[in-house]
Amino acid sequence: MSRLILFNKPFGVLSQFTDEGTAGSPRKTLSDFIDVPGVYPAGRLDQDSEGLLVLTDNGQLQNRISDPKFKQPKTYWAQVEGVPDGAALQDLCSGVVLKDGKTAPAKAEAIPEPENLWLRDPPIRFRKSVPDSWISLTITEGRNRQVRRMTAAVGHPTLRLIRAQVGDWRLGELRPGEWRAIAV
Repeated sequence: MSRLILFNKPFGVLSQFTDEGTAGSPRKTLSDFIDVPGVYPAGRLDQDSEGLLVLTDNGQLQNRISDPKFKQPKTYWAQVEGVPDGAALQDLCSGVVLKDGKTAPAKAEAIPEPENLWLRDPPIRFRKSVPDSWISLTITEGRNRQVRRMTAAVGHPTLRLIRAQVGDWRLGELRPGEWRAIAV
């Protein structure tokens, strides 16, 4: 039986168990939250992103979740600058040209602010003259900072990014820093 852990990674936490790059670093890592030996993240979530991180002790499962060739869908809630119109959402759905090539088609839609959303610490920058809104974006690739680059390419930079789902696993009611083990 493999171990699988669903973790709500808080903003500012590294998606690794150690911070070897900076001796004496005050940056938080997974070891500040999860004390389960032998599990490793299946994929990454940037330090400035929040939400669902899947960890497992099964190397094959880890590879199936994180390797882009398996096209595991990942859904993100992005709070973006401005209010994307139909053309911007269609561009995201068709694929966006980035410096490293065109992205695969995505699923994108405007959504209301997610229910039961926790406050982010620190909060996003607020500007009275520029509205913000939320979109749901599902991708099957895993390029570096892909969602942020995609929303910026259509004129709506990401202010806050939360991964809500990986494959069939959902963030659910987990609060930042909480995790739960599930049977697989």
